[in-house]
Amino acid sequence: MKKIVTILGARPQFVKAAVLSRVISKHKEVEEVIVHTGQHYDTNMSDIFFDEMEIPKPTYNLAINGLSHGAMTGQMLQKIEEVLLDEKPDLVVVYGDTNSTLAGTLAAKKLNIKVAHVEAGLRSFNMKMPEEVNRILIDRISDLLLCPTDTAINNLMNEGFENIPTKIVKCGDIMKDAVEFYSKVSEEKSSIIRDLKLQKNEFVLATVHRQENTDNIESLKSIFEGLQEISKRKEVVLPLHPRTKAILDKNKLTYTVKMIDPVGYFDMLELLKNCNSVVTDSGGLQKEAFFNKKHCIIAREETEWVELVSNGFAKIVGSDAAKMIDAFKGFQNSTVDFSINLYGNNVGKKIYNEIFKLL
Repeated sequence: MKKIVTILGARPQFVKAAVLSRVISKHKEVEEVIVHTGQHYDTNMSDIFFDEMEIPKPTYNLAINGLSHGAMTGQMLQKIEEVLLDEKPDLVVVYGDTNSTLAGTLAAKKLNIKVAHVEAGLRSFNMKMPEEVNRILIDRISDLLLCPTDTAINNLMNEGFENIPTKIVKCGDIMKDAVEFYSKVSEEKSSIIRDLKLQKNEFVLATVHRQENTDNIESLKSIFEGLQEISKRKEVVLPLHPRTKAILDKNKLTYTVKMIDPVGYFDMLELLKNCNSVVTDSGGLQKEAFFNKKHCIIAREETEWVELVSNGFAKIVGSDAAKMIDAFKGFQNSTVDFSINLYGNNVGKKIYNEIFKLL
């Protein structure tokens, strides 16, 4: 039996990886060993997280977190190498653009183990983002690049990947499979809409956590001023990231926005299903908004998911409060067709088939 090691470091990666794990378990041709680096320490990732979401529990938990980028990546590289030497896999699977993803890729390649990168080819073209640096390095040394969109493939071609001995495949976005699977159970698992006394289509869901926004106090103020203005028209519900909360508290900033504690995946899905629209600086939430047929206002200067903008499902506003408000107003009368298939179907099965060819 062939063996793969999957490297994960954050809760969204576990949700995505669960899609592929379910396919693997059905075929019984491959053994999967899951390594959790511990990069994003999350008290919600207890046994109940894995049990309720039907996610395989990690074989290894390296518990590496709370360090600088360099220290974290270095320690991960060392520990993952030890795991790979013990497990001797035929291939390593990595997801996205975290330090865990980079460390897993480097460790594997230095041991001449093949690497498959899920979510390859994404680019923001903002080299100040640590994730952008990670993406470029990971793609350059991976053996199989599993791209979610034509844009991702075009990005690779523009970087000269036709001259690099790696296989590039458009397989769609694995998060689409995850949202479809978990949407069937989130309604019975979550009571957040009832608990918060929210009305369908009468609130806006918001998240703010990226350092480019939280570390610039003027940007943060402008974003929250925009949210406060929107809240005069629709209630704004904002699961508050700990870093954002700390900065708001430190600067004694208060706003008439409904700030709640961070929520689990089921709660977030229910908020997405029932909201009017979304304001976020998160990459993943932009797509999840689309999957739930919601318009998205992007509080960043760029997005990796450009097809959402070009097709009228999302609008980039940066930290400009006026642009945010205009986008919100514009989306209230939008008639765009959310039935367009931007991100494929049965993505987990397609990814499994491509990985199996490489084993």
